[in-house]
Amino acid sequence: MKSIKKAVRIEFEERKSKFIGYAKPISTKEEAEDFISMIREMHPDATHNCTVYRVIDNGQEYFKADDDGEPSGTAGKPMGEILTYMEVNNVVVVATRYFGGIKLGAGGLVRNYAKTAKLAVIEGEIVEFIERYECILDFSYEKITEVETLLINGNDELLNKDFNERVTYRVKVSNETLEKLRELKDILIII
Repeated sequence: MKSIKKAVRIEFEERKSKFIGYAKPISTKEEAEDFISMIREMHPDATHNCTVYRVIDNGQEYFKADDDGEPSGTAGKPMGEILTYMEVNNVVVVATRYFGGIKLGAGGLVRNYAKTAKLAVIEGEIVEFIERYECILDFSYEKITEVETLLINGNDELLNKDFNERVTYRVKVSNETLEKLRELKDILIII
């Protein structure tokens, strides 16, 4: 299964309308919905924030496309077709449009929303999807370099850091990194 490697932002202009595309790799439909909400909050004055996501979570596939007020089938559907054509899953795409005063017509909307999704997915770099697990790591200060090296080498995500008597990281890691962390001494892993 393929997804994208990283969260991205792309931008282009078409007949004075500004299109901004966001794409992000995700693991759950809740992550997709949270990302969509975040982008909508970033662009409350946008004419449209059209969205699509496709995610396989615990064997269940979720797909949702939204035209956000554009004529039916001119935004979310063509964006979804791009995800299908490019064979990517576990990804969310938001296409933000600021209307420039020149109508693009149904065909123009379809082309430009599909282009937004395609450019965002390409920019995000298509890679083999690696399932990641959120967990909490609790360890001594002496282990910081060792733990961070494992996270960097595994291309894993560090979500939060806390420094008290011991260090606590909230992370999203691959199975491979999880196994390497288990091999280290003096690390408590809470899944």
